[in-house]
Amino acid sequence: MSPETFGRVVEEVADGLIHHGFGHIYVLNGHGANLEPVRNVLAGKAAKIRIRSWWDFEPVNVLRNKWYGDWEGMHATPSEIAMTQARYRRVEKEGLAPPEKLSSEFIKAHAGDRHGPPDEHRARFPDGRVSSHSSLATPEQGRALFEAACTAVAADYTAFVEDSL
Repeated sequence: MSPETFGRVVEEVADGLIHHGFGHIYVLNGHGANLEPVRNVLAGKAAKIRIRSWWDFEPVNVLRNKWYGDWEGMHATPSEIAMTQARYRRVEKEGLAPPEKLSSEFIKAHAGDRHGPPDEHRARFPDGRVSSHSSLATPEQGRALFEAACTAVAADYTAFVEDSL
């Protein structure tokens, strides 16, 4: 789905909620490339809106840093893979070498899925990993990450609602 189509879908859902009386909208994001279109279409809406990603929370990042450190990378990250493994299944890929190690400057400049044009991105990162050593992931880590994220999101949502009362 193109960013434009995705943005239109988000806008129609938000407009529908607002039309039917919702004054507060909490968006839980799961993919960095979604953030810009979501922020763009929700800006200025007649509702109180909070946008969070599951990785925005300190308890989640403590675990990500502990297990993966600099190998968390930016795309196809071990934390994403671990949570997928926890829910679905583990795929063993023997001999998966670490990906290209990118500079902290590159990561900072391209964070939030700002990887450039898709063709350039695929050419530079053919397996999708952007400085992410995804073979470090385990289902057990995924369950812990999921629990940390759920707990943090629940607390953030509660604060969002209580601030509105």
